[in-house]
Amino acid sequence: MRDYLKFYIDGVWVEPAKPRTLAVINPATGQEAGRISVAGAAEVDLAVRAARRAFGEWSLTSRQARIGALERIIAEYRRRSDEIADAITEEMGAPVALARNAQTRSGLAHLETAVAVLKNFVFEETRGTTRILKEPIGVCGLITPWNWPMNQLACKVAPALATGCTVVLKPSEVAPFSAYLFAEIVHAAGLPEGVFNLVNGDGVTTGAAISSHPQVDMISFTGSTRAGIEIAKAAAPTVKRVAQELGGKSPTIILEDADLEVAVTASVRNVMGNSGQSCNAATRMLVHSKYRDEAIAIAKTVAESIQVGDPASGANMGPVASATQWQKIQDLIRSGIDEGATLVTGGEGHPPGLDTGYYVKPTVFAHVKNTMRIAREEIFGPVLSILTYDCMEQAVEIANDTEYGLAAYIWGSSPTGIHRIAARLRAGRVGINGAGGDLFAPFGGYKRSGNGREWGEYGFAEFLEIKAVLGYAE
Repeated sequence: MRDYLKFYIDGVWVEPAKPRTLAVINPATGQEAGRISVAGAAEVDLAVRAARRAFGEWSLTSRQARIGALERIIAEYRRRSDEIADAITEEMGAPVALARNAQTRSGLAHLETAVAVLKNFVFEETRGTTRILKEPIGVCGLITPWNWPMNQLACKVAPALATGCTVVLKPSEVAPFSAYLFAEIVHAAGLPEGVFNLVNGDGVTTGAAISSHPQVDMISFTGSTRAGIEIAKAAAPTVKRVAQELGGKSPTIILEDADLEVAVTASVRNVMGNSGQSCNAATRMLVHSKYRDEAIAIAKTVAESIQVGDPASGANMGPVASATQWQKIQDLIRSGIDEGATLVTGGEGHPPGLDTGYYVKPTVFAHVKNTMRIAREEIFGPVLSILTYDCMEQAVEIANDTEYGLAAYIWGSSPTGIHRIAARLRAGRVGINGAGGDLFAPFGGYKRSGNGREWGEYGFAEFLEIKAVLGYAE
């Protein structure tokens, strides 16, 4: 049992002013795994004021000093990687291999990327007689999700610190253990007091207090579109910057000249990875109508080959993160059946033998229309919808017919055709033929998938103000 009841504020661990706790549930068992305290307005104010005091000196530190600080964090992170992975498995149900090789490793990779970018980032340049300065925006409120807890924490904290900002972090109350360990890592790395602060709590209390605080200069949020809207509303009266990475309903277009077996197999695994809890998951598969039946058969075989089970058992897929999430997925699976989609495999209820915990059957629907709820709403679970098209114009139209625009995927053998389609897709990131990730490439979405970009130098830009000094050369 983990009791993480203190907040990390101004370089020390602080007791809550008014004790209130939340239980953290292990989704593999449905049992309580620990508790956190909920920070109210008073504790948030304490953290923000600490960050404000620290900003004056931290914003003026040298590039080399900030590189050194990040490198100390990296060294401590490496030392405690196994602990972080264990915490992620316990808090959100990631299988052990996924927790170690992807969830934990991605956090480290973002820290390393930030150092690489910082070494050569141009903070000042002269254009004619004008000097352009890129300066840290100030105190940043960072609100992170439960589905990739360390990935999302690191891709915000690292560029914020690298650019000279100070931080107040609120991780998701569903998966807060790994963030608590990260605060211990930062403390061990010896950052100046107040540069990094951690306050646990829920969205309506702690998140709202951070978003509305007049001394917070920027909010960076990753989570649902619904929550993002509320954060933007809370931030609006103080006209602070709000950068958001929100929901997705990403399409995969499998072209006629693609290797169907390879493309469908990869697409199904993309959706089922992390129990379907990735905002950029390729949850709508578009195949040409003449290959529909073959694609359905391949998808069924792949989905049914996925082993669902205890995260510690070596299973491919663990539970989803919470009872609330499990019920949402069940409701949407039921809606797909009720609206007339064909249930190919999976469906409602727990997988056989897994009645304890929040396990979901890998589910595939066929004969899906783009007007159905399962094609419109972000399910955030292991549920794939297969749609068909008859021509490229129709495929692009269906792919773009969504309120989201985070990611899209294309499979085919003609580079010219693929590139032409990629240019027409309204999405922040387009993956071609299973291309691997690139931490230096921008990550973020169009439309209701958010605004702003994270990762690499594009992530740095979100935390900087731009100043023009005129007549500089005179």
